[in-house]
This record gives sequence, structure tokens and C-alpha cells, in this order.
Amino acid sequence: MKKVCLFFLGFLILLIVISAIFTFIQKNVPLGEKVAVVRIEGPIIDSKNAVDEIKGYIKDQSIKAIVLRVDSPGGAVAPSQEIYEEVRKAVSKKKVIVSMGSVAASGGYYIASPATRIVSNPGTLTGSIGVIMEIPNIEGLLNKIGVKTEVIKSGKHKDIASVFKGMSKEERIILQGVLDDVHEQFIMAVAEGRKMLPDDVKKLADGRIFTGKQAVAVGLVDELGNLEDAIQVAAKLAGIKGEPEVVSKREKFSIIDILRGKFPREFSDIIPTIKVKYILTP
Repeated sequence: MKKVCLFFLGFLILLIVISAIFTFIQKNVPLGEKVAVVRIEGPIIDSKNAVDEIKGYIKDQSIKAIVLRVDSPGGAVAPSQEIYEEVRKAVSKKKVIVSMGSVAASGGYYIASPATRIVSNPGTLTGSIGVIMEIPNIEGLLNKIGVKTEVIKSGKHKDIASVFKGMSKEERIILQGVLDDVHEQFIMAVAEGRKMLPDDVKKLADGRIFTGKQAVAVGLVDELGNLEDAIQVAAKLAGIKGEPEVVSKREKFSIIDILRGKFPREFSDIIPTIKVKYILTP
């Protein structure tokens, strides 16, 4: 019994040591010259993770360039603007290369525009420089089924976007003004990021989309290529000689993950996967 207890105690200590080593590696210790890949995928509804990741790579002296892999159809205005600002700040300190995936449109293009260089696949869908607001109107349906809403409000236009009523001419003018203002912000952001004249951007900013090949022709994209090409461009612009070491956000590992035989990719070539089998006996 004593030997069994000592065995399990030793095994537990081994797991703790391995977990400590994993934690140490996950802290991005500055070693060598690296290119970091930040992935922004899906609708942009929050900016915190992307902003934090970019900030972390800016502070890391071993990261010489950042590749922003964008595969997004766009999303909310404010998060897109926050990521845009962080990319713009990053460009002043390090080379930031955008690699466009299947789609990098609307907000997806917004966050890409201030990059040092934009690389797109020939068939990537990009552009869509515009703003849209869609408000459903179910007033007619409610009238048919005999449902009526009673509204109590403190301001004339407090229910301006209510789905329970139609939109008046005055309300449409107000909302159109809001969208026009945001659209103008979008245009100016692209003009600044791409170093284009605002009037030239406006000619492209009617909401239309472009393929990557078309986007190069009109100045919205710098060159055609895939993610690997973008990484090579980043390494070259950053002055990295030879094949760059590519890093990305790491998952956090715990003792439970180790017990399950799950290890970070960094250790796949260093130690074999430990598989713990549990045998149940009656």
C-alpha cells in the first residue's frame, strides 16, 4: 500500500513539473525573431481578444512582424473601429501584414486598411465599404391579429427604431444622417490607411464588393497571395533572414489536459504523448 501511495505521489509531482514547464513556455519568452499570426474570423462583434493579442505582440521584442489573418464579412461598427485603431498603432512600431481569407469585407476590410501591406487571394471577396441598418416592421402583422402596443417615452424620437411602427419621414432623415456620418468615417479611415485621396475612395465606397484580383487593380489590396505568402512578406519587410518562426495564440493547459493526454504543439516533437489508461475491475 505504501509503495502504491509513493507511486501516485511521484506521478503527481511529475505532472506538476510538466505543467509548470508548459506554463513557462506559454509566456512567450523572447527568443529569436518571430512572426505572429493574429486570426480574426467570423462576424466582428467584440474587439477585446484581438486588441489584447495585438498589444501583447507589440510588447514582445521577439516578435518582429504581425500577420493579421482576416476572414470576416464584417460586423458592428465600434469593435471594428477599435481593432482598426490598434492595427494603426501597431503599424507605427512593427510591420503589420494582412492576409485575407475567403472574405474580408465591410468591417473586415475596415480593420485591414491601415496595415503596412495587404495580401489577398485572387478570389477573396473584399471591399463592401458601406454601412447598413435594417429595421423590421411588424406593425401590419400586429394589426391583423389584433395586437396593439402602448408606448410611453420621454423623448420624441426615443422609439425611432421600434419594430412595432412604421418610420416617419423625419425619422428616416435622422437615421440616414447617422449612417452617412459612419460611412464618412469609414471612407476617411480607408483613405488614411491606404494613403488614398478621400474622393478616390468614395468612388469605390458604394457598398460594392471586389474579388482580390479586382481589389488590387483599384488600390484596395497590394498584392495577391495566400497566408504563407503574407508571412514571407512580413519576414522580409521585418528583415528576418531565413525561414521565420511563426507563433500564434496558445491555448492554456492544465494538469487535467495532461491527464487526458493532451499536449501543446510545442512539445509534440520533444516528448511523447502520455496516455493514461484506467482499467476498471469488478
